[in-house]
Amino acid sequence: MTNMATQQETPVRRSVTVKAPVERAFEVFTAGLDTWWPRTHHIGSAPMKAAVLEGRVGGRCYSEQVDGTQCPWGTVLAWEPPHRFVMAWQITPEWKYQPDLSQSSEVEVRFTPLDDGTTRVDLEHRNFERHGAGGASMRQTVGGEGGWGGLLALFAARAERTE
Repeated sequence: MTNMATQQETPVRRSVTVKAPVERAFEVFTAGLDTWWPRTHHIGSAPMKAAVLEGRVGGRCYSEQVDGTQCPWGTVLAWEPPHRFVMAWQITPEWKYQPDLSQSSEVEVRFTPLDDGTTRVDLEHRNFERHGAGGASMRQTVGGEGGWGGLLALFAARAERTE
């Protein structure tokens, strides 16, 4: 196995502990996605107006663009509130929509309540090899600066707000 193949198969894992109960953490991450997801992170052709994650198996993950169009980018594969969900990451290494689930990576997010009332949120983005030759670049991008680590920090800041 080549180093690139090994790299593609290695998941990106990021974690954050938020000062919020598990139900709030799950709600903010999913139903509240639009309250923390940056407007710069989208694959639509027009600027992003809103980010939407439909909370059910088969639910769509998409952005609404300012021109009125919708841009799909994922599908909910598992839905277990308030502890876990999995979504297909239907974005190609060229940052376009990938309708074929067999060519999409997966993002699993787990929410674990801790004894002190906080919640540990563990995110795993896996199966980059499904993206083909561009899997390693996709892994590098979502694992790098501006990827999941930064996104989890934005999520945590929003989940900890009390208003």
